[in-house]
Amino acid sequence: MTNLLVELKTSAQLKNLFFRLVVVVMICIVLSFLTEAFFTTNNLLNVLRQASLLFLMASGLTLVLLTAGIDLSVGANVGMSACVAAVVMTNTGSTLLGFVSGIGCGMLIGVGNGLLVTALRLPSFIATYGMLWILHGLTYYFMAGTTINGFEKSFRFIGSGYMYGIPVPIYIMSVFLVLGSIFTKYSIYGQQIYAVGANPLAARLSGVPVNRRLMLVYILSGVTAGLASLVFLARLNSAEGDIGESLTLPAIAAVLIGGTSLFGGVGTLFGTLIGALILTLILNGMNILTIDANYQALVTGVIIILSVFLDLLFRRKSSS
Repeated sequence: MTNLLVELKTSAQLKNLFFRLVVVVMICIVLSFLTEAFFTTNNLLNVLRQASLLFLMASGLTLVLLTAGIDLSVGANVGMSACVAAVVMTNTGSTLLGFVSGIGCGMLIGVGNGLLVTALRLPSFIATYGMLWILHGLTYYFMAGTTINGFEKSFRFIGSGYMYGIPVPIYIMSVFLVLGSIFTKYSIYGQQIYAVGANPLAARLSGVPVNRRLMLVYILSGVTAGLASLVFLARLNSAEGDIGESLTLPAIAAVLIGGTSLFGGVGTLFGTLIGALILTLILNGMNILTIDANYQALVTGVIIILSVFLDLLFRRKSSS
């Protein structure tokens, strides 16, 4: 019976992924008819580059949502980590120290979120929402209204460089997609993360260390945000206090569009990649068609609401 339920769940997830891939293809076809500027090599590579940056930030967030939690501080984490890395590289001249400081800062923020959720037992929404404002305040104070730019060419390579004609962020995204998929699907840690999201009480009674797995997902979300901050910083070649303010909403949208449930236990990293592609394609199409940028946030919000609504319908259908 258990094997049958697992097979049915896997089949449903594959159908959802296939449906989303069809949506990607349809968006590409529509944009190709609307404008000749869409289906060009440069634009398609730019779409993949933007989607890869979004995926890096959203990959750790996916793990948090799999446990029925949320990390609203992910964008602020990217901003804070990017600014810390920028200051370290500027003052020391060491790209390596910049890498370590950026990822380390992201990881420490993830530890903080994890402790708020596990030790203080705060709801993840409240804990990470509070962390968002703390990080924004610290970042503004830390940067003191200054802008840092002009980084080493070797560092900028990870954000704006090319290998064999393909942007470097796409390679980084591919590595994380493969490693993350192996981790979630084949490791005991990944299976326990799904179990915590599906039914935390049953997982605890089965011997799963729930609090440690919650700590793990928030730490991983912090680490991926730290890495994304470095790629983002290398792409922009500039750091300032408000660098992460607009990044949280697209990251959440990518995860939800990709089929990860807000209620936990359902979702994949590959689905998040598809969600990042869908969102990036829509925003790219709006830019090419010169649609007012003010509507982009509106469209992103509508997509999030629609994704959650479809998730609710799918859960009701599955339970009936």
